[in-house]
Amino acid sequence: MRIAVVGGGPGGLFFAALFRQADPSAEVTVFERNRADDAFGFGVVFSDRTLAGIHEADPLLREALDEHGRHWQDIEVRLKGERIRCGGNGMAAISRRTLLALLQERARELGAELRFSTEAEPADLEGYDLVVAADGSGSRTRDRLEERLESSVETAAAKFIWFGTDYMFDSLTFVHERGPHGVFAVHGYPISADVSTFIVETDEASWRAAGLDAFDTTQPPGPSDIVSKAYLEELFAEQIDGHRLLVNNSRWGNFRTRRTRRWYVTEPQPVALLGDAAHTAHFSVGSGTKMAMEDAIALSAALAKHGDDLPAALAAYEAAARPSVEAIQGAARPSLGWWEHFGQYYDAFEPWQFAYHFLSRSITDARLARRAPEFVQASHEQWHAAHGAAPLNTPLDVAGWPLPGRAVVVEADGAARPANGTGAPLPLHAEPATGPSPWGAWIAAPDDESGLAAARQALAASASAGPALVAVHGGTAYTRTLLAEHTRLHHGLPALVVDDGMDRDQAVTTLLSGRADLVGGSTATVSNWEVGR
Repeated sequence: MRIAVVGGGPGGLFFAALFRQADPSAEVTVFERNRADDAFGFGVVFSDRTLAGIHEADPLLREALDEHGRHWQDIEVRLKGERIRCGGNGMAAISRRTLLALLQERARELGAELRFSTEAEPADLEGYDLVVAADGSGSRTRDRLEERLESSVETAAAKFIWFGTDYMFDSLTFVHERGPHGVFAVHGYPISADVSTFIVETDEASWRAAGLDAFDTTQPPGPSDIVSKAYLEELFAEQIDGHRLLVNNSRWGNFRTRRTRRWYVTEPQPVALLGDAAHTAHFSVGSGTKMAMEDAIALSAALAKHGDDLPAALAAYEAAARPSVEAIQGAARPSLGWWEHFGQYYDAFEPWQFAYHFLSRSITDARLARRAPEFVQASHEQWHAAHGAAPLNTPLDVAGWPLPGRAVVVEADGAARPANGTGAPLPLHAEPATGPSPWGAWIAAPDDESGLAAARQALAASASAGPALVAVHGGTAYTRTLLAEHTRLHHGLPALVVDDGMDRDQAVTTLLSGRADLVGGSTATVSNWEVGR
């Protein structure tokens, strides 16, 4: 079998090595447009929990991380003069340049041919039995097949830029600073003995106010935005002890999440997408390189199993790899969304709650506690110190409607009642109500993010009429959360999230994180929360 791999990044190189190992008779050629020692970006990071499958396929990555990488267990969140650490997050990182050099060496050792500074044009790929498109999120190979593969892209609102620094972080560290033009945040982590990755995010308004929008991002890769480098070195000087930022094609962009309906075609020439060419997930979940390398494992295994039956092999590849990718993309969306709104969280929350809100953006209180019991215990103690009770049992007075706790029963008659069954009900109205009695606005969350603008307009209309609270129902857990937070942080009103699928763990997470003031559901749902425990 003759296979052309377009793209010499980690995914393409790993596949070339794996398949040559599985089938030494195969001819595998890697086409890479850049030089062998080119590496845009600085480091790649892996979670310990995700590496087992890669290590089993080939020990190269484990050996590389052991010899050249950096390891840590904690995540650190810095803001407002405080540093909060959360353990149980085993991770490792390595310089991208080092990883690529090791993967190139492994692929050559196993007999793959590597052609650098070579743009693979369609004519160059004629005669190959299979083309593996591992040429990144801007894949030209995929674009030529767009009508058949049907990819879609969602562009994030937040701006980001990728630097390195000679300041040594000792773990994955998130640094948040409000400067004269807005809030900026850093994702920092060590990648070698003397360099750390330093990714900065901010919202577009802050980016423009700081005058960081002048660099021409349409120019070919290579030049870096030196104006932004100088601005951010000054803004974060105290946090990195006056160290330098390092550039490598460092320029602002908006993260693009890609999904592709089909990952392969079989005619006229079989083509399989791999890694970022098929899918992307926000870098805050640290899974881009991992997903590409897992794709390589799945594709190599499918080809080895099905031999010359390429349609069966490619179908098996996609079936094996897609579920994990979709799960990661699902977890990445609330993480990416958090970074689109982190400025308002910075202003609204105390440091402990900001850190808890951040670290619970994709997992619940109980899951986080299994990973980092001391951090979660400290967060609960902070809540208790402020309120005198556990989250579900904390009293709240809502415009003269006294509640003994934060759980309410939402009845079919459109009224909210305290979970303990005592006290007057609060009527909930989809339209603004009149009269002196307290009432709650009943706002439907949309089924997807495209409906959020209309939902926020409906929320604004109801909020202006003076409700005691806003009850958000329907939609998805993510859109309900966004509307509830908008209620609290923009309109300054108590937010009630109504969800009959919510369990006690999710209810506690919602309250402790500050995503809502109240949680509610049917009598059966709320009774399962064991309010008062």
